[in-house]
Amino acid sequence: MKTARALLALPGLAALAWGVVLFAEYALPVRPDVLATATWIVGGPVVNDGVIAPLTAVLGIVLARVVPSPWKAPVVAGTVITGVLAILAFPLLWRPYGTPPMPGLHDGDPALGLALTVAAVWLVVIVTGLTIRIARTRSPAAPAAPPHTPADRPGTPPAPPGK
Repeated sequence: MKTARALLALPGLAALAWGVVLFAEYALPVRPDVLATATWIVGGPVVNDGVIAPLTAVLGIVLARVVPSPWKAPVVAGTVITGVLAILAFPLLWRPYGTPPMPGLHDGDPALGLALTVAAVWLVVIVTGLTIRIARTRSPAAPAAPPHTPADRPGTPPAPPGK
């Protein structure tokens, strides 16, 4: 088991080492833009782990306690997806061209794109919650009696127990 873990860790460590080499090639000698890049590299995980992830978790926990049972899973999932979308959209919302240019990426309005995507997520949440609620309302409380068979004609004696 330890050998398998070590073999699985080796590609990750190799990728990490290659990233360090590439960053060292970029960062040396130190320039003002290197400090801004280092701040972004360190600040992103700190802001995510210190602000966004805890807020998303607290909001999910509060909603799971407040929202009725059929709505819990869809609402919590929608909350987490909204948090992930906010993280992904942040560079483009923070400043124009906040990411390297990609064909078609900067042609649209990132705020409108985020708003439409979040609206689509919450539309799916609402449809899912309503579907679960309707399915629970329509499900019978007691199982229905089995249909009559030809052997169930009136006057037929019941079968003895155990047969």
